Formats: sequence, C-alpha cells, structure tokens
Amino acid sequence: MSRLSALAAHPRRTVGALAVVLAAVGITVGSGANFTAQAANPANTFTTGTLTIGSSASSALFNSTNMKPGDNASGTVDIANTGSLPGTFTMTTSNPVDNGGLLGQLNLKIEDCGLVSGTGAASCSGANVVYNAKADGVGPISLGSFAGGAKHRYKIDVTLPSTTLNTFQGKAASIEFDWDAAA
Repeated sequence: MSRLSALAAHPRRTVGALAVVLAAVGITVGSGANFTAQAANPANTFTTGTLTIGSSASSALFNSTNMKPGDNASGTVDIANTGSLPGTFTMTTSNPVDNGGLLGQLNLKIEDCGLVSGTGAASCSGANVVYNAKADGVGPISLGSFAGGAKHRYKIDVTLPSTTLNTFQGKAASIEFDWDAAA
C-alpha cells in the first residue's frame, strides 16, 4: 500500500494532520518576526564603608598626683579614622568623679596639632586650640571631618591655677575623654 492510498483510506486522520501542519505554518508566517536586541548590566554589587576610631592610648592620659597651685600636666594622643569613610569627629567627657569640686578649678586646654602622616609628627604650636576652659564644663567639642585613614594628634594640658585656694588641698578628681565619629 502506497502512502497516498494510506492517506485516502483514513480521510479524518489526513485532514487532522493537514490542519495541524497548516496551523503551524500560519503561526510562523503570521508572527511577523521582528529584529530584536537586548543589553544587560550583570553582577551589580553594593558594599558599605566603615567608620572606626583608633586611639594611640587605650588607658589614662594623666595620672598626676601631688599637684600644687601652678602645676601643669600635659599629654598627647593620636586619634585616627581607621575606616574607609570620612567622618565628623567630636570629643566629650564623661564619668566625672569630683567629690571636692576640683574639676571646676582645673583649667583644661585641648589643641589639635594637625594631621600625622607617615613618620612625620604633627606640630603642637598652640595655633589650633579647640577647647580652653574649666575641666568640669566640657561639652561636645567639634573636631571637624577626618578622611578615611586620617590621624590627628591632640595635646591636652591640665593646669591647677596658681590662685587655687587652700580648701582644695588633698582633693582628687577624674574624668574620661570620649572620642566619637559620625558619617
């Protein structure tokens, strides 16, 4: 039996097969194939920077005992932005212990000696004093913006004025210096 005879012997199958073939051809021709193009920006990545503070001193800057009127204690500390983002730095004090009012007598002077870079030291010449008042009134002191990786040296002087009265003999006080940054 030839193929044509087989198709003629089963007319419903033949018509069904022809309908499927014609429908497929019609869809292909009727789709009106157009030119197309596409572009992509793959693997978009986002990371956050860091803002961290480093201090060259992890303990007290001062342990000044037996001060008498006119005495001065001096110390330096390097404060660094060890992060990758620039930050606005401030300095405050906290945790005062002052039973005899000694902090209200002590003069506190804080100087920004400038940037410390490489092995070169900053110069503490007295040109950039950021605070100069009594030790009991320290509020937030603006230190400006530090770039990522920048380090500033600060010189801190504490003086018991020569005019201090006898009533302050044997008094003791302590205070904490706090360094903060915000991006």
